[in-house]
Amino acid sequence: MQDGRLISGDDGNSPDSDVVLPANTWLKVEISSNDGATVLRIDSDDLLSPFRLDRRFDLPWRLLTGDMVFGTSTANDVRLLNAKFSTISLQTAAGRIAWTFPTLLPRGPLASTGTDRVLFLETVNQPAFCMTSRRWDGSSFDPRLVPSHYDAVHCHDDDMEALQWPASYQLQVPAEAPAGVYAFEVGHDEGSERIVFFITSSERRAPLLFLVPTATYLAYADEFLPAHLYEWMCEDRGHRFAIDNNLKSLYDYHSDLSGVSICSTRKPKATLRDDYKYPLCGCPHNLPVDLHFLRFCHNNDIAFDLITDRDLHELGLAGLQEYQAVITGSHPEYMSVEMEHALRQFAAAGGSIAYLGGNGFAGKVAFQDDLMELRRSPLEAGRTWDGPIAEQSLSITNQPGGYLRASGRGEFSLTGVAISLMGFDGARPFTRTPESRQPSAAWLFDGVTSETFGDEGIVLGGAAGYEVDATDPHLGTSPDTMVIARATGFPDSFVHDATRWYEGGDRERDERRCAEMTLRHLPSGGLIFCASSVAWCGALPAGDAMNDVGRITRNLLTHLALEKSGPAPDR
Repeated sequence: MQDGRLISGDDGNSPDSDVVLPANTWLKVEISSNDGATVLRIDSDDLLSPFRLDRRFDLPWRLLTGDMVFGTSTANDVRLLNAKFSTISLQTAAGRIAWTFPTLLPRGPLASTGTDRVLFLETVNQPAFCMTSRRWDGSSFDPRLVPSHYDAVHCHDDDMEALQWPASYQLQVPAEAPAGVYAFEVGHDEGSERIVFFITSSERRAPLLFLVPTATYLAYADEFLPAHLYEWMCEDRGHRFAIDNNLKSLYDYHSDLSGVSICSTRKPKATLRDDYKYPLCGCPHNLPVDLHFLRFCHNNDIAFDLITDRDLHELGLAGLQEYQAVITGSHPEYMSVEMEHALRQFAAAGGSIAYLGGNGFAGKVAFQDDLMELRRSPLEAGRTWDGPIAEQSLSITNQPGGYLRASGRGEFSLTGVAISLMGFDGARPFTRTPESRQPSAAWLFDGVTSETFGDEGIVLGGAAGYEVDATDPHLGTSPDTMVIARATGFPDSFVHDATRWYEGGDRERDERRCAEMTLRHLPSGGLIFCASSVAWCGALPAGDAMNDVGRITRNLLTHLALEKSGPAPDR
């Protein structure tokens, strides 16, 4: 097929160039032999616009001697097909041989059923599994209840699986190497590139544990940011590399406009760099902001161990149990159910969480080997591609995708805050609230002499910016959550989160154009601090300098490094 038109597999000619196959409807395709000729029959499922094609071609019918290929040519010399495939079968002298696509992502080729002879079907370049098939009738959105409704695979002409490049160099990490963020530096004629990797802590050496948000790094890596949708505020060579090589991120869409839902760690991550700048805001984002925070810790003798969120996914609570507190990076947006549950267990057992970012604990992801999967919720419409609710279930787990919040988990019930505003213009400072002077919160502000703080930083020039969080009691903020600082006065370019509803209408919505820093003392003896801004870590001072954002952060981390002090204090 080419642009919906049939072409000959032998010579590339188009015997039916006047016939365009219907799009967005299921077609039953049958190829058979009749009196030495090849017969093609195609029928559609669309009752309102029925389609039928019955053609006889003078093409010889040959016995299969090698691989049978769907969606491309054996020579890979034509553009691939964007299409869903459901049941595939062969009628042989021994009987019917068929393959059914599973709802769970397979780890290898699919075995046939129907005869004693087993043939294997292999999918190439990681298409999307657990997709609605021609049997889906809208009666259920859960593939675990109606697996026969989700036995399809969606192939795209720009799918890309792990590249399987052979290793050029190998390094044995010394056992005594401290945990941290490292990079291989590769020189070339025009300079060098640093390829980032992480060394995690194998044993407890410090009371604080930094949780590296690699799931967020993966989701954003190699984002296209097409010019017709976004204005670039700066250039970045990584984004240009991604565009030139068609890499695509989980924020992008395929050429048929369906969303990219799965990615591999075994592909280049051209935007995962310490010198990266995000074109939408013209400033550092994700890894370089988190590195800015870690340098602040080193400069202020704040000891920490390090774990990636993928480690947390595998280890669960056991990866956290030895520590007093877990510290997040600037934007821990994506988490698996296992990660979020481990953090919840940790806090319930007396541990503390220092959430030093914004828009965190929001999107649900799943992992399998080198793969991470993300299915977008229709609630995210306008921010990125919008997946149909019928195809929101993850193929790795078959659990619903979308927001953790939609599964009874996530931001509000864990931290008490969630994204309220997003914008790429000037960030705002925070101002203390009267509640911040309560004895249970005042220690955070020791040495802070100004009521307002955070009017400078490497992310949009302030402490509250890019994406900021706020409380919402009717969405799950606990009544014992203290709002200790608030940022207001955001530019009109900052947009409200589309998932929030305000009973008071526009007036109440305008009053809630804010970021809210919070503190909650837990009955278990731990606490949860929320900076509630992606820009917070970027407002920390560099080198030997100090500012109020640095004093608050240092007070917090010093306090958390101490032994647990028992139940929540009186306010």
